[in-house]
Amino acid sequence: MIQRNKKTVDERLAESFKELSCQMPVEKITIKQITDKAGVIRPTFYNHFEDKYNLLEWILITDIVNPAMPLLNAGMIKEALILIFHNMQKDKNFYIHISKLEGQNSFRSMVEQGIALVLCSMLVDRMGTKKPINRWLTAEHISEFYTQSIIYILMSWIQDGMKIPPEELAEVFDFISSRSLADVLEDMWTVPMK
Repeated sequence: MIQRNKKTVDERLAESFKELSCQMPVEKITIKQITDKAGVIRPTFYNHFEDKYNLLEWILITDIVNPAMPLLNAGMIKEALILIFHNMQKDKNFYIHISKLEGQNSFRSMVEQGIALVLCSMLVDRMGTKKPINRWLTAEHISEFYTQSIIYILMSWIQDGMKIPPEELAEVFDFISSRSLADVLEDMWTVPMK
């Protein structure tokens, strides 16, 4: 009888990597440690992933991007952000540890590239053949602007221990991104300052 709930090799490797990254810096994790913990042999890892950073990209796409895509495609940005933040909060320790990954394969740069790619693709689809009101307003420029905003909020939230609930964090992004700077300065106070 075939077990239907059996985890795939990719999932077992991802689980192993997540556990190890909460115990030590990613730079020190070896492929052997990942495969030993996952219960597979080293060559199996290389049949699925190029290196541990490719495995991390797979985790981010599988756990974060793929679940949010239907919402993003439907234009439900706030709902997609809430889902993303909830999914990250489920693996809170992993994301807190992995956010410290610096250098060429930094967590920040991986997430930044992923967000920019998704946003740019959405913008290109929505823009179609329409001409923007200003030649600077390209899909690339707009996606980069919003990517930097999302990255700043996301990285600050993770590095602060994910204390703010996902819904509140999405509200913050929605508040800032839906107003001009002048409006933010005017609207951000709940009680007038004396």
